[in-house]
Amino acid sequence: MTRTPLSILDLSPVPAGGTARDAVRNSVELAQKAEAAGFHRYWLAEHHIATGVASSATAVLIGQVAAATSRIRVGAGAIQLGHHTALSVAEEFGTLAAFYPGRIDLGLGRSGHRKPPPPGVKIPEPPKQEPKVIDGLLVPGPFPIGRAARSGKLALENSLLHLPGSTPVDYADSVHDILAFLAGTYKSGDCVQAHAVPGEGADVQPWILGSSGGESAILAGKLGLPFAAAYHVAPAGVLAAIDAYRSAFRPSQWLSEPYVVVSADVVVAETDAKAAELAAPYGLWVLAIRSGKGARSYPSAAEAAAYNWTDEDRELVTDRVDTQLVGSPATVAAKLAVVRAATGADELLITTITYDHADRVRSHQLIAEEWLG
Repeated sequence: MTRTPLSILDLSPVPAGGTARDAVRNSVELAQKAEAAGFHRYWLAEHHIATGVASSATAVLIGQVAAATSRIRVGAGAIQLGHHTALSVAEEFGTLAAFYPGRIDLGLGRSGHRKPPPPGVKIPEPPKQEPKVIDGLLVPGPFPIGRAARSGKLALENSLLHLPGSTPVDYADSVHDILAFLAGTYKSGDCVQAHAVPGEGADVQPWILGSSGGESAILAGKLGLPFAAAYHVAPAGVLAAIDAYRSAFRPSQWLSEPYVVVSADVVVAETDAKAAELAAPYGLWVLAIRSGKGARSYPSAAEAAAYNWTDEDRELVTDRVDTQLVGSPATVAAKLAVVRAATGADELLITTITYDHADRVRSHQLIAEEWLG
């Protein structure tokens, strides 16, 4: 089981008092050390107008990481397809593949398609569910979404990333168009051909990422693409997402059988106590995201300890805090083994954020030594 491939999802985190310049350079350094440690792939996540995340120009950063490494696969986890056209995605990743053939992953996500609620319209909360432990895996209830929906950040993000008057193309249509551009088979509705250059024939591996048993998981299965299930973002929906994907799966040119990656938040240190100390600010960072403000600069331990938590605050982050895998290498490896067994994951994708970059590098090195031997 410990030979299951281990990969990294990176957000290029910016700590409080740090800079985006340092953050992106830290990502390149971490990728180099990850390659030396035996990690299978290194993905960058697309986020926007978040003071604590510097991976917004995702394709650019992927190119820098790929240039600084030689073997590890590099890609997006995921491109927020609502903010891009199918042609621009095919061209960008076709260009990356021209420089780094056989190493580029194109992860696609639905973000950017969500619309803010009209004024006065309240978003219904998901039904409350008690946390469950299924095959040893904690599956918490869904978190309340109303606070984030009311914040106004979603509307601002849409206004800044979409041209005036434009609306995103249907997600499934966008995915189909990207695959057609890569294959060189794209035709418009009136049968006019178009070719992505670079892009057509590019050695790119498409993925779909999802956090529930909805459209993304089903589409990934129907298209026969590999699927990444986001336990670290929405742990309540991970098993439903995987089940929906496997149920919908059809063999394709990409895969003859389903392939699932499961993500998890991880912090590793030499001892359980030290890891818990490093992970202590995580809840405050998640709170900024869940309350609709976006990922803030990652707080220090002192700042996190000084925060006065309310019951509403804790309700927003409990699922993420309780499912973060924290501890010594042996402790976290045992927890990852539970994730692997409960989900049937073919590969595990870890994401780690700490206040100090050196601690983040060490966390990855320690788990690689334990898990990969």
